[in-house]
Amino acid sequence: MRIVIAGGHGQIALRLERLLTARGHEAVGVIRNPDQGKGLRDAGAEPVVLDLESSSAQEVAEVLRGADAVVFAAGAGPDSGAERKETVDRGAAVLFADAAELAGVRRYVVVSSMGADPDHPGDEVFDAYLRAKGAADAYVRSRTGLDWTILRPGMLTNDAGTGTVLLTASTGRGPVPRDDVAAALLELLETPATAGLTLELISGNVPVAVAVKDIAGN
Repeated sequence: MRIVIAGGHGQIALRLERLLTARGHEAVGVIRNPDQGKGLRDAGAEPVVLDLESSSAQEVAEVLRGADAVVFAAGAGPDSGAERKETVDRGAAVLFADAAELAGVRRYVVVSSMGADPDHPGDEVFDAYLRAKGAADAYVRSRTGLDWTILRPGMLTNDAGTGTVLLTASTGRGPVPRDDVAAALLELLETPATAGLTLELISGNVPVAVAVKDIAGN
């Protein structure tokens, strides 16, 4: 498969690109900073420079045309303010969804966040982040032209992946290594029957491939 990933230089995205390449897929990473291209090439991915905050849906669709699936893994980052949560975490996810539909790419996988909710209360930047992610998720779920899956990991860590997780509609809070999030994304992409599911992910005791197989079609 040819998979295009928004936020291609992110920590989860780079891990996913390596896994996709190892599995024989073609990974394309969308990045804003051309200096990040080497990191993507080292991960086996093809870099495409495109600013999702200033591009049109038609421009993004040209990049997505011919893809088998897209992954939205972009984010404004922990040092950004509430305004960029709106333009990246919500706006770019919506743009990527619109572009996927224009390009005729049905499979759309979103890396969201546990607690994402368009009506989340609070005035802190993290509250704005959860509202933005929740609004993006709601938009994606409304698109009948997309076979979407939304993955909401728990607290992300850089611990080595264990290869075992808990993946259900509601897991409760807990940590999960980024390695295991990337592994789950790979399996979700290869399992079309997970379309239409919003899933939470934390560390657990079920092998990733088995966890995805078990939830598919539910």
